[in-house]
Amino acid sequence: MQKILLFLLSLLVIVACSSGKAALKKGDYYDAVLESVNRLRGSPENKKAIAVLTQGYPLSIEYIETGIQNGITANDPRKWRNAVKGYEQINYINDQIKTSLGAMKIISKPATRFNELADAKTKAAEESYQDGITSLMKNTRQDSKDAYFDFKDASTFQPGYKESIEMMNQSEFNATLRVAYEEINASRYNYGSLQPVINSLQRQFLSFKPISQKDTVPPHQVMRIIFNGYREDNQASITVSNEDLKRDIKVGEKKGPDGKTQDIMETVAARITYYHKTKRSTSDAMVTITEVSSNSVLQNQNISGNANWQADWATYAGDARALSSSQATLCRQKETYPADQYLFKQAIGNLQNNLSGDLKSFYNNY
Repeated sequence: MQKILLFLLSLLVIVACSSGKAALKKGDYYDAVLESVNRLRGSPENKKAIAVLTQGYPLSIEYIETGIQNGITANDPRKWRNAVKGYEQINYINDQIKTSLGAMKIISKPATRFNELADAKTKAAEESYQDGITSLMKNTRQDSKDAYFDFKDASTFQPGYKESIEMMNQSEFNATLRVAYEEINASRYNYGSLQPVINSLQRQFLSFKPISQKDTVPPHQVMRIIFNGYREDNQASITVSNEDLKRDIKVGEKKGPDGKTQDIMETVAARITYYHKTKRSTSDAMVTITEVSSNSVLQNQNISGNANWQADWATYAGDARALSSSQATLCRQKETYPADQYLFKQAIGNLQNNLSGDLKSFYNNY
């Protein structure tokens, strides 16, 4: 067992070192450095990891800082947010090296950019805030979403920066699609509630409220889910089929003319009758989604939930020894009936699942 563990450990070392060298060759200096540092944490003398770190570390720092400066020089609209990311990467490399004795032997004084990071965060907060203002002024739902995340970034870079919290709330309000829903039972069945379907749709930038719950803000859409009914087969359907069975079985032994023992075989037969019993049910609902501003129907679709109960058993006539073990088991089964409410509950549950899937697909566009 120990040999196996040692083999697996050595294999992991080889894979990690290989991936570090591969990352270095592709120019992924940052990943190459982190992989080599992590390998040296567990294997301080690993020559391949030492080589990757020695070569990759200065390249990684230079690559990150060059990218930051190029963005600033070119006046990239995200230059300070990218600078924050870059300086955080440099500081993260420092943290990782200082927790790896093997890496510390190679890079004794890893670079840090704490002061530069603090300055970049201040500028990134303003950069994000101004982008948020620009997006919010476009007054579309998607732009309001973008504004929300810009203001959130501003507050992350500098907690409470200007009115970033208030602007986040305003952006989220503008970006939220409000749907008033109504659930109507047009049948004689008490199916419970389709509320779990509505609950599965709730997420950020989507708000579902009962149409009866008067809101100070009018809805953008009205959704009606009409439960039309439930149907079940009056009686189960049974299909019957027969099979003739024959089998040669050993019933004893005897000595042959040559003195050797021979099996005494006997052919046994039986006729087996298979029974397959099924009963089906279905439930239906109609979903209508209307846009309030134009009174246009966005979706009008019938959704079904089906259920199917089945049972199998068998009988036989003849010699039981002709039956296989599975056939014998089937013959021990008796005719059964679905449990009370089984088909109803299954059909309603499947209806809920299908409704949920259909509505999630529709609202993915929002």
